[in-house]
Amino acid sequence: MASQNPNVFTMRLKIARKAKKLSQEKLGILAGIDEASASARMNQYETGKYAPDLLMVTKIAEVLELPVAYFYVEDDLLAEIIKQLQFLTKLQQEKVLDFINGINLNIS
Repeated sequence: MASQNPNVFTMRLKIARKAKKLSQEKLGILAGIDEASASARMNQYETGKYAPDLLMVTKIAEVLELPVAYFYVEDDLLAEIIKQLQFLTKLQQEKVLDFINGINLNIS
């Protein structure tokens, strides 16, 4: 599963892994990759040699406590917004959406 710009995925993966202070091997193991190949596979994902499928990205995102979309959005500000939205309740997320919709109505 390749994103429009594979470097975005690899960059975000590496940053997120380091922010959690996990080695490539540890992240791979926590995401369900066999211990013998966990480090090599995560390295291939981070270097862009291979792209993980959506199921693997979902597992990696769960371990890193991030939404899957965070890894694929190209705009850094939008990525940060997506990352922060996960910490809000559904009601708070709905209020944010209402706010955004209100701004969009004023622009049109």
